[in-house]
Amino acid sequence: MSVPLRRLQPFELGNVAVEGGFWGARLQTNRRATIPHVYRKCKATGRIDAFRLRWRRGQPNPPHIFWDSDVAKWIEAASYALTTQRSPQLAKTLEEVVDLVAGAQQADGYLNVHFTAVEPEKRWKNLRDWHELYCAGHLIEAAVAHHQATGSRTLLAAMIRYADYIGSVFGRGKGGYPGHEEIELALVKLYRLTGERRYLALSKCFVDRRGRRPHFFDAEAAARGEDPAATRARRAGDYDNCQAHLPVRKQAEAVGHAVRAMYLYSGMADLAAETHDAGLLAACRRLWNSATTRRMYVIGGIGSARHGERLTRDYDLPNESAYAETCAAIALVFFAHRMLQIDPDRGYADVMERALYNGVLSGVSLDGRKFFYVNPLASAGGHHRQDWFGCACCPTNLARLLASLGLYVYSAAEANVYVHLYAAGEGSGEVAGRRVTIAQETRYPWDGRVRITVGLDTPCRFALMLRIPGWCRKYKVSVNGERVRPAVRKGYARIARRWRGGDAVALSLDMPVERIVAHPGVAEDAGRVAIQRGPIVYCLEQCDHAADVRSIRLPDKAALTARFDRKLLGGVVVIGGAGLAASPAGWKGKLYRPLSGKRRKVRLKAIPYCLWDNRAPGAMAVWLPRA
Repeated sequence: MSVPLRRLQPFELGNVAVEGGFWGARLQTNRRATIPHVYRKCKATGRIDAFRLRWRRGQPNPPHIFWDSDVAKWIEAASYALTTQRSPQLAKTLEEVVDLVAGAQQADGYLNVHFTAVEPEKRWKNLRDWHELYCAGHLIEAAVAHHQATGSRTLLAAMIRYADYIGSVFGRGKGGYPGHEEIELALVKLYRLTGERRYLALSKCFVDRRGRRPHFFDAEAAARGEDPAATRARRAGDYDNCQAHLPVRKQAEAVGHAVRAMYLYSGMADLAAETHDAGLLAACRRLWNSATTRRMYVIGGIGSARHGERLTRDYDLPNESAYAETCAAIALVFFAHRMLQIDPDRGYADVMERALYNGVLSGVSLDGRKFFYVNPLASAGGHHRQDWFGCACCPTNLARLLASLGLYVYSAAEANVYVHLYAAGEGSGEVAGRRVTIAQETRYPWDGRVRITVGLDTPCRFALMLRIPGWCRKYKVSVNGERVRPAVRKGYARIARRWRGGDAVALSLDMPVERIVAHPGVAEDAGRVAIQRGPIVYCLEQCDHAADVRSIRLPDKAALTARFDRKLLGGVVVIGGAGLAASPAGWKGKLYRPLSGKRRKVRLKAIPYCLWDNRAPGAMAVWLPRA
């Protein structure tokens, strides 16, 4: 078996404790509020009991084509939560759900509640639209997480049977691939757990077939008695909406449904790493550059168009009509993390961090029980989180990503330990043949100071690689109180030495308040600035201002100051400064009038974008006109 192309290996989730500080609080909320809330909603809406296969024709609430995926993501979230902290009640509930899911498997290995209970005659008849392989992928991911958390093979054995059945239907030479990607990356996870290369080969089949002509989706539509052209016309866009417009190795632009795209690219990165496929990796890099340098919002969100939930064209990044689905930001994190393990370059970690702190966390309220599906960068006051959705992909996705956050903090190579994210807590892994523990003390992202203590039983030589974020231009590093000036490789400060237990590294990242401008091609943001401090993007909320926040201007020379407000939104750094707003005087009975330079001074109070809509409802703006 060849050695994977991945240069790094993340610390195992069970060996990472994220405790205290910014992320510790959010993870506790996820554990105590979000995961139970998602379970209750899955139970109340019939998603969980659907696996009992008791629905009969004519009854209300038939199991939907993607319900399986919601339950699977809850299983995955609960499994990750148990990996990091024991909970007898959660463990009991998890096993009950796992038994239900495994019990719904058919004799031939098939497992999908809709196409078993509701429309069994339509099994595999519409791979483009009906989500069977997408649901299968999420069930496989859930099975891997559940086995790793509990050691149980109940769900894993069922998913091995299902994957083998899928292989018998769609294996080499048998055609077909999913319209909604996901199974590609899931099969690689199953391969890594079991060592069975047939799952890697099946993932490769799905990836390699995509975009070939004649188009499979046209043949599939014709087999259903439909006109392929009419079928495409009813969809949002053409083949590109499900990334089937070209073979993947020829694709150069991130297009179509944003979540599908990022799941596909994540699977491609996994395959490239495991099979040493240089062409596939080159395609991943092209698609990464397209998505993150020309089609990504400042909050790390992607997919600007509501119609088709899709990526559109370069620099098409509207604010109030932005779609920026929460799931798309989460999937971008997945893609970034995979590329980072192949090539430890700060650029991947910077995007991962930007999405996590902004476009992902905005998706869930502070209490963990309400969610954004869509994340606009401006609002007139009518956009609010909901406690659930008919299409509930985002709440379940948030629950599983946050529960697994520890996987994204550290990685190890043969003689290197990488710290990608700064978060209070500790992690341990094998480095240079020794068990090394990295403990962090920090108030990041509110403060740029991080203290790292190395834990070792015996001295060991290795390099500690600390990410210097792209937003940081001044920093200091000291080891045991002595200033050092390490070389920086691809954005990581390399501190190589013979480490002893108790050695302490102090990292200080300069974190000024900055005005961010967009590329000139982003027409919506011309003449505007966004406020950022460290990895946090800020916004103005109406409840903090008398003037309409969408019309407040920020003078270029106005001082902006940061202060920590422990009473606001659980304790946050807020940004204050002086702005200008148009005077309301003289407008009665007028819609237009000659230009006047008269403006009134107003005080700005900017809060982290991820925390907006947690207080009184009202307007919001990220991008502010320059005065």
